[in-house]
Amino acid sequence: MSGTEGSLRESLFGHTPVVADSAFVSKLAYLVGDVAVGDRASVWPFTCLRGDGGAVSVGDETNVQEFSMLHGADVGSEVTVGHSVVVDYATVEDHSLVGMNSCVLRDATVESNSIVAAGAVVLQGQTVPEGHLAYGAPAQTKPLTDEQRDEIARVHEHYVDLGREYKQTGRFE
Repeated sequence: MSGTEGSLRESLFGHTPVVADSAFVSKLAYLVGDVAVGDRASVWPFTCLRGDGGAVSVGDETNVQEFSMLHGADVGSEVTVGHSVVVDYATVEDHSLVGMNSCVLRDATVESNSIVAAGAVVLQGQTVPEGHLAYGAPAQTKPLTDEQRDEIARVHEHYVDLGREYKQTGRFE
């Protein structure tokens, strides 16, 4: 794992962000404090990963897209965090997708193989059951369709490939 070169990575309260060598982290991303980014993950421009009051963990092959903010968040592997998402002291488990402009609030859990729809608000303490779609504000849930399950994998794979391509150029981190 690499240290603090590249993107704006700041030590705070005795913690320094740690990023896997195989991860792509945009030079326009901000990581501070107790932050860990896993193998082949990607953190895109104008994101903020704040580990100043609790650890932020971004799992292997997870992507965190532009303008998103993770604060004290535990995000599993093979997760897509869409554009302008807030995950605040919450958990998003493996193989999930959190859609654009959605919020996952304190002590909420998005269980594995689930989708939070664009614009949805997963309330404090709420659990999105495994294999479900959370939609609306406040979020309601229903089982995923086969097409939605396929979409989780398709988007995840696309961002693993895209992150690798950006990393190979060496120009953006």
